Amino acid sequence: MSGQVLAAIDGSSFSESVCDYAAWASQALNAPLVFVHVVDNHSQAPEDPNLSGSLRLGAREKLMEELSDLDEQRARINREQGKLMLEAAKARAIEDGIADPATRQRNGTLVETLVELESDVRLLVMGKRGETADQASGHLGSNLERVVREMHRPILMVPRGGFKAPAKVMMAFDGSKTARKGIEMLAKSPLFSGIACHVVIVGADTGENSSQLEWALATLREAGHEAEGAIRAGEVEATLHAYAKDNGIDMMVMGAYGHSRIRHLLVGSTTTDMLRKSTIPVLILR
Repeated sequence: MSGQVLAAIDGSSFSESVCDYAAWASQALNAPLVFVHVVDNHSQAPEDPNLSGSLRLGAREKLMEELSDLDEQRARINREQGKLMLEAAKARAIEDGIADPATRQRNGTLVETLVELESDVRLLVMGKRGETADQASGHLGSNLERVVREMHRPILMVPRGGFKAPAKVMMAFDGSKTARKGIEMLAKSPLFSGIACHVVIVGADTGENSSQLEWALATLREAGHEAEGAIRAGEVEATLHAYAKDNGIDMMVMGAYGHSRIRHLLVGSTTTDMLRKSTIPVLILR
C-alpha cells in the first residue's frame, strides 16, 4: 500500500484525536488509511523487581518458570488489548467516512516498527504522548522525539482534545532552501486545499526577510491559497505560539533540521519545548 496515511495508536487518551486527524488526512490526500498498534512486551520489564539473586536455586528456578508464564500471559493480554484498540479505531474511522481502513498489529518497539514501515508511508499521525506518559501534562513522549529524528516522512503530531478540521495553518519560515521547499509543499498539497495559510518569520524586519516573506506569500497565492504573513522579533518558540494564539491558527507546519534558528527547533531541547507547549497539531515536514 504505497502512499498511505499511517496512524499509530495505543491505550492513551490521544488515540481518539489520532483517529480523527488521520481520517481527515486520508480523505484530503485520497490515500489509504492504516492503523498500527505495536505490542512492546518489554516496556514494563524494568518495573518488575528482580529477586532471583537472593533466592535458593530451587526456589529461583520455580520463580523463573512462574515469571515466564506471567510474561506469556502479559503478552497475550497485550495482543488482545491491541486488537480491541484497532477494532475501535477502525470503527471510528468508518464513522468519519473512511470506507475501508486497514489495521496492523506488530511486535517490537514503536520507533523501530515505524521506521520499518516508512517506505509505504505518505504521512504518519501520532499522539503528543504515549500510553505510559498519558497523565504527565508537561511531558513530551520520548517515542515522538525519536520518531521525529529517525523518520523521513511528514509527521502530524496531534494533542489531546477534540478534532477540528483546520481552517488556518501557520508555517514557521526562515527563507532557507529547506523552508522554501516546505512552502512549495504546503502550496501544492491537497491536505491544505482551501485552507488559509499564514507565514511567520521570527527575526529582524530586514529587506532580505521582507523579500523572502513576499516570495512565500506569492507562492501560496499562486496556488490558490488565501495567504498572509508577518515578521516578528523575539524568542522563536514564544513568538510562534503567541502568533498562533492571536490569529486563531488550527495547525502549525514546520520543516525539520538545518542551521537557522527556526530549523534548530528540531535539534536539541528546543524541539521538546516547542512540541510540548503546542496545544494545536504540528505537521513536521521532512
